[in-house]
Amino acid sequence: MSYDSYHKTGAPIRVIIADDHEISRIGIRRLLSGSHDIEIIAEAVHGGQALDLARSLKPNVVLLDVQMPTMTGIEAAQKIKAEAPDVYVIMLSSSDDEKQVERALFAGADGYLSKEVGGQELAESIRTVTLGERVFSRTIINQLEGKAQAQADNQPPISLTKREEEIVALVAKGLTSQDIAKKLFISPRTVETHRARIMDKLGVNNAAGLVRFALLHSTYFDLRTNNE
Repeated sequence: MSYDSYHKTGAPIRVIIADDHEISRIGIRRLLSGSHDIEIIAEAVHGGQALDLARSLKPNVVLLDVQMPTMTGIEAAQKIKAEAPDVYVIMLSSSDDEKQVERALFAGADGYLSKEVGGQELAESIRTVTLGERVFSRTIINQLEGKAQAQADNQPPISLTKREEEIVALVAKGLTSQDIAKKLFISPRTVETHRARIMDKLGVNNAAGLVRFALLHSTYFDLRTNNE
């Protein structure tokens, strides 16, 4: 069920928090306490418990710490997405390690956020994934692209639509806008509009920056677009 549907019905977005540190769980609860359209329905202290709760409670979104005992957040994400593809999973981590990000995305995670994210950004990310988009902290995007300059803390997370993901995957394969237009049965002008929007979201100001991002994420986006 999309966020639009939640909004129309008045039902809150039901969320499970999974983190082995109690202080982190308390902090997340506090960050989301002012978001009346988001309801925290349960907490887990490891990935296995998060999986069991997801099975029994059928949440809309699960927030998973990457590093947890018994079963890691990445392992739990893979199992949750395999059993319930309509449950959205957002990873939370204190590390921007590129390999961890890639493993989480390969596991099917719908987003990856730094634990330094603020309450407004976290709530907006939860709403965004229920619209079928994926979210990433700007600090993580910067890490993946090798950018040294930190972005302002109040900037929103980056999200790409399914169509934008398709275009990123095709850019990584070296297709021109004309080629992409033919493959997706849309006009070249529409492709250029999507490319401009993607570049704006990523904070890159030329085609080379978009190609670099596409190549860095080619395996993930190719996997996702081939499976959807």
